[in-house]
Amino acid sequence: MKIETCPNCGSGKYIKSGVINNRQRYKCKSCNYFFSVNKIGKKIDDYYVNKALQLYLEGLTYREIERILGISHVSIMNWVKKYNVKRPYNSNYHPTYKILSTSELSAYFQDVQNLSGAGVVVTELGDKFMLIKWERFRG
Repeated sequence: MKIETCPNCGSGKYIKSGVINNRQRYKCKSCNYFFSVNKIGKKIDDYYVNKALQLYLEGLTYREIERILGISHVSIMNWVKKYNVKRPYNSNYHPTYKILSTSELSAYFQDVQNLSGAGVVVTELGDKFMLIKWERFRG
């Protein structure tokens, strides 16, 4: 694989600078950045980024989203900052959530008690569904 430009500054001026872990290392002459040819970062699928931001907007905490999606809460915080996501603040309500299968979701909506007194959002989560319900704080 041929390197065209420095991944840090985009300059085409770089030199070989040793081998590390059997990979050729380069040094950019413009910005002094060291890099290697087959440096591949871990990229998380856009589906999970969108889902994490959606859950954040629905009122879930970073750690709750981490437990549900299996993605680091630090990554989620970075996405919230990167995309400048702001959620509305309302201290009278708090979200609770349940992970349900198709049949469980159907049974949930057949019970009239579950449909009154709170807002509900359902979102797909792989082969299951997440039901988020807002309830007034009882204090």
